[in-house]
Amino acid sequence: MSEVWKPSVTVAAIIERQGRFLMVEEYSGDAIRINQPAGHLEPGESLVQAVVREALEESAHVFTPTALVGTYLSRNVSSSRGGMSVTYLRFAFAGSVGEPLEQALDEGILRAVWMTRDELAACAERHRSPLVLRCVDDYLRGQRAPLALVHTDPSALGALPDD
Repeated sequence: MSEVWKPSVTVAAIIERQGRFLMVEEYSGDAIRINQPAGHLEPGESLVQAVVREALEESAHVFTPTALVGTYLSRNVSSSRGGMSVTYLRFAFAGSVGEPLEQALDEGILRAVWMTRDELAACAERHRSPLVLRCVDDYLRGQRAPLALVHTDPSALGALPDD
């Protein structure tokens, strides 16, 4: 087999305040979907840096990660990739946020919204993926791992060499 298979690495912020979770409504393909503040790991950043960046870009909240809720492997058909099947490796982090900053949200993000678990469950057909509710449920079950388990070797943080 000459083709190299690599899953897309994503991060998600699980943020709960007084029984509500910070979610975003976003355009995905031709529909409006609900997701945690989440996105792709970029070259030269750690998983923790990525989730802090994504939460800020998508919700205008500064996110402080406190624990790893879980790692999740899933496969979806991507409308943005012409109907191709894409495998995602998601790292979900629990943490807290302060008040929102005055800044524009990332392209495609309509708004940030606080929702209860029941409100999320009631609109499962609008979730970006089945992992949205799974991550919330794992969080509510108390599933947490210390951030010390998420190690980034310094070699991953440097500038990429020219190929």
